[in-house]
Amino acid sequence: MSVRLIVNGSERVVEAPPEQTLLSTLRDDLALTGTKYGCGEGQCGACTVLVDGMAVKSCQAHIGNLAGKKITTIEALAAKGRLHDVQQAFLQQQAFQCAYCTSGMIMAAVALLGKTPHPSEQQIVQAMNGNVCRCGVYPRIVQAIQEAAQYGSSAREKPAVQEKGPRP
Repeated sequence: MSVRLIVNGSERVVEAPPEQTLLSTLRDDLALTGTKYGCGEGQCGACTVLVDGMAVKSCQAHIGNLAGKKITTIEALAAKGRLHDVQQAFLQQQAFQCAYCTSGMIMAAVALLGKTPHPSEQQIVQAMNGNVCRCGVYPRIVQAIQEAAQYGSSAREKPAVQEKGPRP
């Protein structure tokens, strides 16, 4: 069956059964490998993408239900050679260690800030609850999201990425 998807702003036609997961489609059919396979059960968040601006666990979403919806992956966040505010903040705060969960964390954070531009720490923790980081850098992830919220969508200049020493 042909399924028409809008992925990262481009219409893509995929020949696959409608029950195929979005994760499999992105990685295997469209070669978009920034979205990671974690648990396959929608519990870890490594596979998080945006569907119409909302965070969705792509390992649980079937492509047959996504025709005509706008799907955004980590590959589409940086525009014109400039990182997205959340990506920039994750770098600034060193909010990753092994980085396996990072794309899912970033996508969940983008969805949160799209809905709640200036979230409280409690709102951040609640929104990120479905994303697991085995390395345990949660405090830095919260700091990164708070920093990205400060950038907002204004024309304020973001700081350049600066090398920081290792964190304890």
